[in-house]
Amino acid sequence: MLSFTAEILIIGINPYVAVPEDVLNDLFRQAGKSTGPIPIRGTLNGKGFKQTLVKYKGAWRLYLNTPMRQNAGIDVGDDATLEIEFDPEPRLVPIHPKLARALSRNKEAKAAFEKLPLSRQKEILRYLNSMKTDESLTRNIEKVIQHLLGEKPKGLSALMRRKA
Repeated sequence: MLSFTAEILIIGINPYVAVPEDVLNDLFRQAGKSTGPIPIRGTLNGKGFKQTLVKYKGAWRLYLNTPMRQNAGIDVGDDATLEIEFDPEPRLVPIHPKLARALSRNKEAKAAFEKLPLSRQKEILRYLNSMKTDESLTRNIEKVIQHLLGEKPKGLSALMRRKA
Protein backbone atom coordinates (compact mmCIF):
# COMPACT_ATOMS: atom_id res chain seq x y z
CA MET A 1 0.00 0.00 0.00
CA LEU A 2 1.12 3.52 -0.82
CA SER A 3 0.59 6.05 1.97
CA PHE A 4 0.18 9.81 1.94
CA THR A 5 -1.64 12.64 3.69
CA ALA A 6 -3.41 15.39 1.76
CA GLU A 7 -5.89 18.18 2.36
CA ILE A 8 -9.37 17.57 0.98
CA LEU A 9 -9.97 20.20 -1.68
CA ILE A 10 -13.01 20.87 -3.84
CA ILE A 11 -13.47 21.57 -7.53
CA GLY A 12 -17.01 22.62 -8.40
CA ILE A 13 -19.04 20.43 -6.07
CA ASN A 14 -16.56 17.54 -6.06
CA PRO A 15 -14.27 16.97 -3.06
CA TYR A 16 -10.95 15.37 -3.93
CA VAL A 17 -7.33 14.94 -2.89
CA ALA A 18 -4.33 15.47 -5.11
CA VAL A 19 -2.19 12.36 -5.29
CA PRO A 20 1.57 12.95 -4.87
CA GLU A 21 3.69 12.28 -7.95
CA ASP A 22 5.70 9.45 -6.36
CA VAL A 23 2.47 7.67 -5.39
CA LEU A 24 1.08 8.21 -8.90
CA ASN A 25 4.21 6.73 -10.46
CA ASP A 26 3.94 3.64 -8.24
CA LEU A 27 0.23 3.28 -9.12
CA PHE A 28 1.04 3.60 -12.83
CA ARG A 29 3.60 0.81 -12.47
CA GLN A 30 1.10 -1.37 -10.57
CA ALA A 31 -1.63 -0.72 -13.16
CA GLY A 32 0.67 -1.08 -16.14
CA LYS A 33 -0.64 2.19 -17.57
CA SER A 34 -0.56 5.92 -16.98
CA THR A 35 -3.63 6.98 -18.94
CA GLY A 36 -7.34 6.48 -18.49
CA PRO A 37 -9.16 5.80 -15.24
CA ILE A 38 -7.22 3.67 -12.74
CA PRO A 39 -9.22 1.53 -10.30
CA ILE A 40 -7.83 1.65 -6.78
CA ARG A 41 -8.64 0.37 -3.31
CA GLY A 42 -7.40 1.44 0.07
CA THR A 43 -8.25 3.22 3.26
CA LEU A 44 -9.28 6.78 4.04
CA ASN A 45 -8.46 7.55 7.67
CA GLY A 46 -8.50 3.80 8.28
CA LYS A 47 -11.85 3.13 6.57
CA GLY A 48 -11.83 0.91 3.47
CA PHE A 49 -12.98 2.07 0.05
CA LYS A 50 -12.85 1.34 -3.67
CA GLN A 51 -12.62 4.23 -6.09
CA THR A 52 -11.24 5.27 -9.44
CA LEU A 53 -8.35 7.66 -9.89
CA VAL A 54 -8.98 10.02 -12.81
CA LYS A 55 -7.20 12.80 -14.64
CA TYR A 56 -9.18 16.03 -14.90
CA LYS A 57 -7.96 19.37 -16.26
CA GLY A 58 -4.43 18.04 -16.48
CA ALA A 59 -4.21 16.77 -12.88
CA TRP A 60 -4.77 13.33 -11.36
CA ARG A 61 -7.44 13.46 -8.68
CA LEU A 62 -8.90 11.03 -6.22
CA TYR A 63 -12.50 12.10 -5.72
CA LEU A 64 -13.92 11.44 -2.27
CA ASN A 65 -17.66 10.83 -2.46
CA THR A 66 -20.02 11.59 0.42
CA PRO A 67 -20.18 8.03 1.82
CA MET A 68 -16.37 7.82 1.83
CA ARG A 69 -16.01 11.12 3.70
CA GLN A 70 -18.83 10.37 6.13
CA ASN A 71 -17.44 6.91 6.88
CA ALA A 72 -14.02 8.45 7.60
CA GLY A 73 -15.50 11.38 9.57
CA ILE A 74 -13.82 14.06 7.44
CA ASP A 75 -14.79 16.75 4.96
CA VAL A 76 -13.45 19.51 2.72
CA GLY A 77 -10.59 21.38 4.38
CA ASP A 78 -9.59 18.44 6.60
CA ASP A 79 -6.39 16.47 6.18
CA ALA A 80 -6.94 12.91 5.04
CA THR A 81 -4.60 9.98 5.60
CA LEU A 82 -4.74 7.54 2.70
CA GLU A 83 -3.32 4.16 1.87
CA ILE A 84 -3.98 3.12 -1.71
CA GLU A 85 -3.03 0.54 -4.29
CA PHE A 86 -4.10 -0.50 -7.76
CA ASP A 87 -7.20 -2.69 -7.68
CA PRO A 88 -6.96 -5.41 -10.35
CA GLU A 89 -10.42 -6.81 -9.56
CA PRO A 90 -12.91 -6.27 -12.40
CA ARG A 91 -15.60 -3.70 -11.65
CA LEU A 92 -18.58 -5.68 -12.86
CA VAL A 93 -22.16 -4.46 -12.94
CA PRO A 94 -24.65 -7.32 -13.07
CA ILE A 95 -26.95 -7.56 -16.07
CA HIS A 96 -30.60 -7.59 -15.08
CA PRO A 97 -32.18 -10.95 -16.02
CA LYS A 98 -34.90 -9.13 -17.99
CA LEU A 99 -32.29 -7.34 -20.12
CA ALA A 100 -30.41 -10.62 -20.62
CA ARG A 101 -33.65 -12.25 -21.86
CA ALA A 102 -34.41 -9.30 -24.16
CA LEU A 103 -30.91 -9.42 -25.65
CA SER A 104 -31.09 -13.21 -26.13
CA ARG A 105 -34.31 -12.72 -28.13
CA ASN A 106 -32.76 -10.01 -30.33
CA LYS A 107 -29.38 -11.00 -31.78
CA GLU A 108 -28.88 -7.65 -33.54
CA ALA A 109 -29.37 -5.70 -30.30
CA LYS A 110 -27.14 -8.14 -28.44
CA ALA A 111 -24.36 -7.70 -31.01
CA ALA A 112 -24.71 -3.90 -30.78
CA PHE A 113 -24.55 -4.05 -26.97
CA GLU A 114 -21.43 -6.23 -27.05
CA LYS A 115 -19.71 -3.78 -29.42
CA LEU A 116 -20.18 -0.91 -26.98
CA PRO A 117 -17.18 0.06 -24.83
CA LEU A 118 -17.28 -1.60 -21.40
CA SER A 119 -17.79 1.78 -19.74
CA ARG A 120 -20.91 2.37 -21.85
CA GLN A 121 -22.23 -1.13 -21.14
CA LYS A 122 -21.78 -0.50 -17.40
CA GLU A 123 -23.55 2.85 -17.71
CA ILE A 124 -26.57 1.18 -19.33
CA LEU A 125 -26.58 -1.63 -16.77
CA ARG A 126 -26.41 0.82 -13.85
CA TYR A 127 -29.21 2.86 -15.41
CA LEU A 128 -31.48 -0.17 -15.73
CA ASN A 129 -30.53 -1.53 -12.31
CA SER A 130 -31.63 1.79 -10.78
CA MET A 131 -35.26 1.36 -11.92
CA LYS A 132 -37.60 1.31 -8.96
CA THR A 133 -40.58 -0.46 -10.51
CA ASP A 134 -40.97 -3.44 -12.80
CA GLU A 135 -42.99 -1.24 -15.17
CA SER A 136 -40.13 1.30 -15.43
CA LEU A 137 -37.63 -1.48 -15.98
CA THR A 138 -39.66 -3.09 -18.75
CA ARG A 139 -40.33 0.25 -20.47
CA ASN A 140 -36.66 1.26 -20.32
CA ILE A 141 -35.39 -2.11 -21.52
CA GLU A 142 -37.61 -1.67 -24.58
CA LYS A 143 -36.10 1.78 -25.12
CA VAL A 144 -32.55 0.45 -24.70
CA ILE A 145 -33.24 -2.25 -27.29
CA GLN A 146 -34.62 0.38 -29.69
CA HIS A 147 -31.54 2.53 -29.06
CA LEU A 148 -29.23 -0.40 -29.75
CA LEU A 149 -31.07 -1.02 -33.02
CA GLY A 150 -30.43 2.59 -34.08
CA GLU A 151 -33.97 3.79 -33.46
CA LYS A 152 -34.75 6.99 -31.56
CA PRO A 153 -37.28 6.06 -28.88
CA LYS A 154 -39.34 8.88 -27.38
CA GLY A 155 -38.80 9.79 -23.76
CA LEU A 156 -35.42 8.15 -23.44
CA SER A 157 -33.32 9.82 -20.78
CA ALA A 158 -30.27 11.95 -21.58
CA LEU A 159 -28.11 9.04 -20.43
CA MET A 160 -29.37 6.84 -23.22
CA ARG A 161 -29.50 9.57 -25.90
CA ARG A 162 -25.75 10.11 -25.81
CA LYS A 163 -23.88 8.62 -28.74
CA ALA A 164 -22.28 5.30 -27.90
